[in-house]
Amino acid sequence: GGPRPLPGQEVSVKVLGALEDGGLVERDPRLIFVPGHGDVVEALELGVPTMQPGEISFFLAAFPYAYGRPGSREPDVPPEAPLLFEVTLLEVRDGPDPQPLPPAVRLRLGSQRRERGNFHFARGDFAAALRSYRLSLRALDGPAAAPPGPEEEEELREQRVKCLNNCAAAELKLGRAEEALAACEAALRICPDNGRALLRRGQVGLAAPRTAPLRSAGPSSHPPLLSPQLLAEQGRDAEAALVLKRALELDPASKVIHTELSRLAKRQSPPSST
Repeated sequence: GGPRPLPGQEVSVKVLGALEDGGLVERDPRLIFVPGHGDVVEALELGVPTMQPGEISFFLAAFPYAYGRPGSREPDVPPEAPLLFEVTLLEVRDGPDPQPLPPAVRLRLGSQRRERGNFHFARGDFAAALRSYRLSLRALDGPAAAPPGPEEEEELREQRVKCLNNCAAAELKLGRAEEALAACEAALRICPDNGRALLRRGQVGLAAPRTAPLRSAGPSSHPPLLSPQLLAEQGRDAEAALVLKRALELDPASKVIHTELSRLAKRQSPPSST
């Protein structure tokens, strides 16, 4: 009984998910999500809004509406596997985002949405991953019901940096260099020596088209990595080299950074004469 969930409302559901052979792969006594935010498989995104509180439904989901063509490691779902979900709608309430939330709830929502973004990213759906990462940042930066303690403040900071780095990676995969640069700059404003953000920034310099210099993402609290004058004189390859070398100072054993520097060196080498 009661009204069905409206757009933007948060739901709590009990979920069981089984393979065709009856093997149980999912069991969550209280899964909380907002339909439409991409936090759960599409079968639940589409099915739960048709339910009323207290209702029990069964959804037989073909693989595109479950864990997709590659399946999943956690939970353990084989490739192209259809799933049967038993879902009980426990509760419907107003969505959490516009409301002031305790730091612990902000951290839970941010982590849940970032993990969902990682799920999409691993399957090559970079637009969906970016949407989840942005929703994660929205939760982490939302209004606070109480000031966070020192440990919560540090965790919120770390989560923001992780999420911004993930946004940059997704933007690069989508071919949007300037948006990726903006995400890197935002991460470096929080943590100027974050190695992953420096690496992404160097990758942006390599990935950007060579017809015009990248625009700055705005004022930053960390020292400029390369002045506009040098950038104009030397081009983006020079910026990429500087940033990647700085990242290498922070993480000398990183194979990824060594690979990127090697790729840059080959690109800067003059072609051999024949």
